[in-house]
Amino acid sequence: DVPHEIDFLAVSGYGRGARISTGDVRIVMDLSEQVSGKHLLIVEDIIDSGHTLKFVMDMLAARNPASIKLCTLLDKPSRRTIDIPIDYIGFVIEDKFVFGYGLDLDEKFRNLPFIGVVKPGVVLNG
Repeated sequence: DVPHEIDFLAVSGYGRGARISTGDVRIVMDLSEQVSGKHLLIVEDIIDSGHTLKFVMDMLAARNPASIKLCTLLDKPSRRTIDIPIDYIGFVIEDKFVFGYGLDLDEKFRNLPFIGVVKPGVVLNG
């Protein structure tokens, strides 16, 4: 066993129902613990442009942690506009909109036990 603590940071770069990042990153919920002097592992669901993660990493670096490592389930390198050092990658995927397994599609389908891909041209209503 490795002693560890788990905390949550909620950050959004998407407006409600948006499939493309607005570029305006905002903190929805900040960490409840201090991170100064601690080794951090950021666990992310998906990284595309890198803007949101750059914001998070810069914000956390300013809090003087001992180190910061980044882990993501899904990586979309073709969408990257900012270089982000990713230490651990689950899967590299194409530039497609994905949902399920915690990822939403218009605030729905997070509970699916798999990752699905939205077909181009498909529009979901209500």
